[in-house]
Amino acid sequence: MRLICVMLLAVTLFASGCQTLHSQQRASAADTAAIERVIDTFKTSIANKDKAAYMALFFSNKPEEIGWQYVSEDTRLEKIRNTKPDAIKARKIPTNNFVSLIDAAVAATERHEEVFSNVAIDSDGEIASVSFDYVFLMGNQKTNWGREMWQLVRTEGGWKIFSVVYTIRDELSALR
Repeated sequence: MRLICVMLLAVTLFASGCQTLHSQQRASAADTAAIERVIDTFKTSIANKDKAAYMALFFSNKPEEIGWQYVSEDTRLEKIRNTKPDAIKARKIPTNNFVSLIDAAVAATERHEEVFSNVAIDSDGEIASVSFDYVFLMGNQKTNWGREMWQLVRTEGGWKIFSVVYTIRDELSALR
């Protein structure tokens, strides 16, 4: 009986120590504010066609070094397969990357804009994840929408985007 009590006490102390360790590994208010600035700069640099500000947000300026992946939702994929039977949910397309996004915005005559809602930030002060719902606009036209998730790392140069994954829903998604 005494051994069981000692073991329960040890487990309780270990669990409370883990909670303390966990609470100590949260991002500071300054880190959260810095991540929020990355989010704001991302949006404004696309809208303002500011490629230099946009590119500075990423861990590398080389597309092959930054994860960038979309996933088609099922209804959209089904409609695409009507004309492209080999279409898959998550195809890696080398030309679909963070550089091509800003280049398209800069080259466009109409304003490109990404609107975010339901933003959630999780960080321990060294790495972070950001998730949100998005709507992508060209001019005033809603072209696609979905959920987007970023992974960031805190470098000597500040917070940098390391990878982006997102779902694509568009007019094909609405067709049943």
